[in-house]
Amino acid sequence: MAQSVTRILVLIAGICMAATEAQADGQGSYVPCDNGLRCVMAPCPSTSALDLTTGKVVKGVWVDIDGLPQQDKALDLPDKLYAGKLVVAGTIENRPHSFNGKQYSLPTLVATGIERTAKDSERKHCSPR
Repeated sequence: MAQSVTRILVLIAGICMAATEAQADGQGSYVPCDNGLRCVMAPCPSTSALDLTTGKVVKGVWVDIDGLPQQDKALDLPDKLYAGKLVVAGTIENRPHSFNGKQYSLPTLVATGIERTAKDSERKHCSPR
């Protein structure tokens, strides 16, 4: 019995350490998708990302998939991101982007991996289709 309790405590400690490491390196889980907004000039805030940790929606986010492993770069990845079908691991950073010769600092979801398929409840912030 004491051995079982010790194993459980070690397991719990391992889970807590993994969660702390993920938070320490700024990694989070996000559901990016089209939010239905349209505009005539860039930058256009037509993509939003739901932060699954806080429940907050980051509006006007740019998604950078360059750092994804090759196996995560599926042929229809842009379509899946547009529709909010994936949970993406990564960080949100303010990065410079240039439009029409002007510099803008925009929130950028720097994707580092694809975690899983998003649930319907996680796509509520997405534009209905």
